[in-house]
This record gives sequence, structure tokens and C-alpha cells, in this order.
Amino acid sequence: MKIRLLSLILCLFSIKSFASNYYQIPVIIDTTEAGENSALKDSTETDVTNYWDEQNAVGLDFNEVAFVNWSSGGNNSVSALIHGDFERNYKKKLTNWKNSAVIRYGINAQEGREIRKTEDELVFSSSFGYRRDSTSNFYYSARMDFNTQFTNGYRYPETDIPISKFMAPGYLFLGVGAEFSHPEEDLTVYLSPITQKSTFVLDQRLANEGMFGVTPAVRDEDGNLIEEGESVRTEFGLQFTNRFSKEVFENVNLKHRLNLYSDYLNKFGNIDVDWQINVNLKVNDFIKANVGSQIRYDDDVKYKEDFDGDGELETTGPRLQFKQTLGVGVVYEF
Repeated sequence: MKIRLLSLILCLFSIKSFASNYYQIPVIIDTTEAGENSALKDSTETDVTNYWDEQNAVGLDFNEVAFVNWSSGGNNSVSALIHGDFERNYKKKLTNWKNSAVIRYGINAQEGREIRKTEDELVFSSSFGYRRDSTSNFYYSARMDFNTQFTNGYRYPETDIPISKFMAPGYLFLGVGAEFSHPEEDLTVYLSPITQKSTFVLDQRLANEGMFGVTPAVRDEDGNLIEEGESVRTEFGLQFTNRFSKEVFENVNLKHRLNLYSDYLNKFGNIDVDWQINVNLKVNDFIKANVGSQIRYDDDVKYKEDFDGDGELETTGPRLQFKQTLGVGVVYEF
């Protein structure tokens, strides 16, 4: 009986050892087998990269006008716009992480005047979502949006005093909410009932003037500075974001981006609007044309202009901002 019991224990131990070794076989790789090692490596790399989707596009739009003995007259001019769009999107089972960066900078050089800036934008966006099951298209989401500019902005032809700078303004949105992501179309809808909006004006002169909604400086009756203006304004409100991209016709792609925000504590119902539409027309793999428009409205951004011609800019109320672009250039995607 003892011999049978001992034999049974040895048998069970042998089966356990065999099973353990069996499941470890795929992990042990013979480095002399180059083909098997390479196949396993390729399979591993494929599994990892399947979760990431990367898109990169950099381009240069160029426009030039030159005159020689032109009877109708005109000034020689050169315009250039450098732009880049980068995306890093991760999707695995119940999680979805989207990241994007947009840079745009344009200049115009015209005979007889200084170089002027025509475009200046730096934008980062990141959103992380989690859904309850693999069939749902709704995600619990946290989102971050940041945008500013690279260089000083001026009210041309006045170039002595800038009206904007890098991080003056700068905008940061942090919020949590829900996001709908279409399973087939490139469409997302995001709603956040709790969003913090921070406006940065990291130039003390502009902050003292109360530009972009920050608290201005306190001065006495003679104009002497008593207390400097604040460089950061913080708000809590409701944010709605909608993004959509689709090839509406062959080689014609439409991109739409809408961002709405309303502060709970200050004039709730007064909505800040940032709406951008771009139509990209593909000529070939490298040459593309772009037609775009952008509308902005922010009650905190006051319009400044020299109305009386004394050389000083007077501040008025907010105004609807509109920008239209048309360009043809070289785009490299990788």
C-alpha cells in the first residue's frame, strides 16, 4: 500500500513537472534557430503595434507674385506657411487614448514693408477614455486641450508694441465627462460638465491692461501702479467638443472641429466658440490644396484699434473673429 501511494505521488509530481515545462516551451528560444527567432520577434512586434495608430504630416504652402515693368502696377510679395499635424492614438479593448499636435506658422514679405506674420498656432490635445464593455461606443473620458502661439503679434502697421506673445495668451482646458466615438466614421463627440479653463497672460504689461480676461492692474487717480494685474484667470464651466473627418469625394477630405465653452460662475450661457473647417484637395501623393475657415468668439478677448489716430490703441468690446485660408503646397505624410 505504501509502495502504491509513493508511486502515485511520484506520478503526480511527474505530471506537474511535465505540464510546467510544457507551458514554458514557447518562452525558451533557441538562438541558433534564426528563422524561428525572427518569426517570433515579428509576431511580438505585430501584437504591440496593432494597438497604436500613428499619423504624421508636414507641409509647406508657398505663394509668390513678381512684377517687371508691369503697367498696372503692384508690389512683389512672397508668402509661406509651414504646418504640421501629428497624431498618436492607442486603442486596446476597453481603453482609448488619443493624442494630437498641430503647428502652423506663416509669414508674408512684401516689397516696401516689413515682414508680417500671417499664421501662428500651437495646439496640443489629449483624451483618455474607458468603456464598460467592448460593444459600447460611449467612454468615460478625461480630456486636456492646450493652445498658444510662437511669436509676438501686432496690430499692423504698428510693430513697436505687441498685442500678444507666447503664452500671452495661453489656454488650458482640463475636464472629465463622456465621449461618443463612432465605430466606423472618424467622428467623436465629447461633453464635459466639469471643465477647468485657465487663461495665461505671462507678459506683465498685457496682464496689467487686463487683456484676454485676466484681472487688470489697480492704479490711482494719477495712473500710478498700486497692484499689478493677475497673469492667470481660472474658470469652471461646461465644455462641448465635436470632431469629424471624412472623404466626401474622391481625393477631397473634409475636417471639422468645434469647441464650445461656457463658464458657470461668470455669465453662464455666454458661449465661447472656436469652429474650424478645412477642405483638403489631393493632387497627388505630395501636392495638396487646402481651403479653410475659422470662427472664434470669446467675451473675454477685447478688440483693440487706434480709432482717433493718436498712435495708441483703444480697447473696445469683444468681436467675432474670422479667418480664411487658401493654400497650395507640398505635404509629406509618414
